[in-house]
Amino acid sequence: MNFRKLYDFLRELQRNNHKEWMDDNRKRYHALRDDFIEFVDELNAQLAKENAAFLPKPGREAMNRINNNLLYKPNAPTYKDHFSAGLDANQGTASYYLHIGLGESMAAGGFYKPDSDYLKRIRAAIDYDGEKLQAILDKKSFRDTFGGLIDTGRLKTAPKGYSQDHPHIELLRHKSFAVSHSFTQKEVQSEGFMDEVVRVFREMRPLQDYLNQAVSVSAS
Repeated sequence: MNFRKLYDFLRELQRNNHKEWMDDNRKRYHALRDDFIEFVDELNAQLAKENAAFLPKPGREAMNRINNNLLYKPNAPTYKDHFSAGLDANQGTASYYLHIGLGESMAAGGFYKPDSDYLKRIRAAIDYDGEKLQAILDKKSFRDTFGGLIDTGRLKTAPKGYSQDHPHIELLRHKSFAVSHSFTQKEVQSEGFMDEVVRVFREMRPLQDYLNQAVSVSAS
């Protein structure tokens, strides 16, 4: 895909963020959309080749709408400043997310602000063998790629049912168990971008596997 053309389109769209401009440029949008869907399909194929548990979601279904939902975000612009897709079609498992935009481009995954049931399950797994999760997070290549878990706020105290002196209290306080890796526009436009996205998701896989095992067990 020619991501330079995508960035050019998104810049123009943000300067002309209204339906009239989009109507005049709809053929251009659909051509870029089709190219992005093709990129996602190729990415899906590579991820599935490496991971038998990965269930590809067809790019046309995986790609998110470019329209903002003005019902829930009435003050948002009509159109987003990015193309994005959620890749894995498995329900109730750690996510795989690709986002290419003006403000940020990234590959991300995990459980971002999971519901209370899944959060309890992940915390129960940490209580049982949190040292495994900590080892994943402490691996040098993982830290170099992601830094650490996305911080969406943490509990100030221990979660209900856990003590303040729990050996994995810092992990238990997290409200999200997800990571992300940002790309510069230069990296996105490079010939090796596909390989780099695959590498990032490969580095993420041990975390995904741990979390998927965690949520497969009901918390008592």
